[in-house]
This record gives sequence, structure tokens and C-alpha cells, in this order.
Amino acid sequence: SCFSVEGLPSETQVMGLDLAGVAVSAGAACSSGKVRASRVLKAMGVGEAAAGSAIRLSFGWGTRADEVEAAGRAWLTLAARARPHLVRA
Repeated sequence: SCFSVEGLPSETQVMGLDLAGVAVSAGAACSSGKVRASRVLKAMGVGEAAAGSAIRLSFGWGTRADEVEAAGRAWLTLAARARPHLVRA
């Protein structure tokens, strides 16, 4: 899944979510661990601002509901810092 909040750089999200115990990437699947904007998103016509704030989060068959919820809470916390008017308390 790809998530983007313009104004919240992907590097900030990768670092913040890593500190929260959530593994994400800012690049395409073939460039895991990278923090630069995804070339794939750019090739799809996604604007520079959105591509520069996009992160990729993958879920597998073994992903538990509580892990998804924890990742969502961590991401919303980061998003609220950058764009507080978009996130309800």
C-alpha cells in the first residue's frame, strides 16, 4: 500500500515509523531501504510533492490486525504533526 501526505517528507516518515517499530520504505519494491522518491510513482505521473512524501507499507498473510492498527496509529501521529487539520484526534 502506498500512503502520502504532502508536507511530510518520506524520509521523516521512514525514520519516525522505524522508531515506532514499523518497517516501511520510500522507494519501489525493487529498491527496499531507500528513502528517495519512488521512480515508479514519478513514471506514473505522480507529482514531485506527492512522490516525495510517499511511503510503501506491505502486509502479508501473517500480518495480524493489531500490527496493522499499530502501524496506522504511528502513521497518523506523524501525519498529524505535519498536517494537523487533516487528522482528527
